[in-house]
Amino acid sequence: MNHESVLTPQRMRTPRAAAIAGIVFSLLLITSMLLIWTSIPADPRGPATDVMNHLKALSFSLNLLPFAGVAFLWFIAVVRDRLGELEDRFFATVFLGSGLLFIAMMFNVGAVAGGLIDTLGSRSGDLIQSGTYGLSRAEIYQTMHTYAMKMAGVFMITTSTISLQTRIFPRWMAMLGYVLALVLHWLLIYAVTVLVLLLSLGKMEWFLLLFPLWVLLISVYILIDNLHGRSVAAA
Repeated sequence: MNHESVLTPQRMRTPRAAAIAGIVFSLLLITSMLLIWTSIPADPRGPATDVMNHLKALSFSLNLLPFAGVAFLWFIAVVRDRLGELEDRFFATVFLGSGLLFIAMMFNVGAVAGGLIDTLGSRSGDLIQSGTYGLSRAEIYQTMHTYAMKMAGVFMITTSTISLQTRIFPRWMAMLGYVLALVLHWLLIYAVTVLVLLLSLGKMEWFLLLFPLWVLLISVYILIDNLHGRSVAAA
C-alpha cells in the first residue's frame, strides 16, 4: 500500500449550492432595511418617539444583520472559488478588503443601533437630554450611507472588473455592476435628483437596495450555472 498517496492533501471541493449564501444575504439585508425604513423616518434628526414606538420591529431587523454578514462572507468565498487560478492579486486584495470592510461597518451599525434601542427602553430621558441619542443616530446614518455603501460600490466595481477579465459572469452583469456602483457613489444620483423630487418617487435611501439586489442577481446566476454543470456531469 502506498502511504504517500494516502497522506497527500486533497483540495476541498466547494458545494455547488454554496451560491445560495448570496441569496440569503440579499433577502436578509433587504428585509432588515425595509423593516427599518417603514418603522422610523430615515432622517437621523427625527424624534426619539418614532424609535420607541417600534422597538420590537427594529430589534428583529437588527438581529438579521449578523446572519446577513456571515452569508455575505460565504458569497465572497464563492466568487473567489469561481475565479480559481485566474485570481489576480491586485484586484483580489481590493475585492476582499472592500467586502470585509462592508461587513465590519454593517456589524458596527447593528451594534450601535442595538445599544441605542436597549438604552432607550430603560433610560430614554437621560439619553435624549444628554444628546447621545442624536449623536448615535447620526453615527449610524453616516456609517451606513457614507462609508458602508461606498465600500459596497468599490466591491461592485472590482467584482465587475474581475468578471470582465475572467468571464466568470455574463458581460452585461459586469456592466450593470459598474452602473449601480456609480449610483451608490452618488455620481448619478445628482443627475436624477430633480426628477425624483418632482415625481415624488421616494427618498434616496431606497437606492441602497441596489447592492443586495445586484448580489442576488449574481448569486442566482451562479447557483443556476452550478446546478446546470452538475446535471451535465451526471449525464
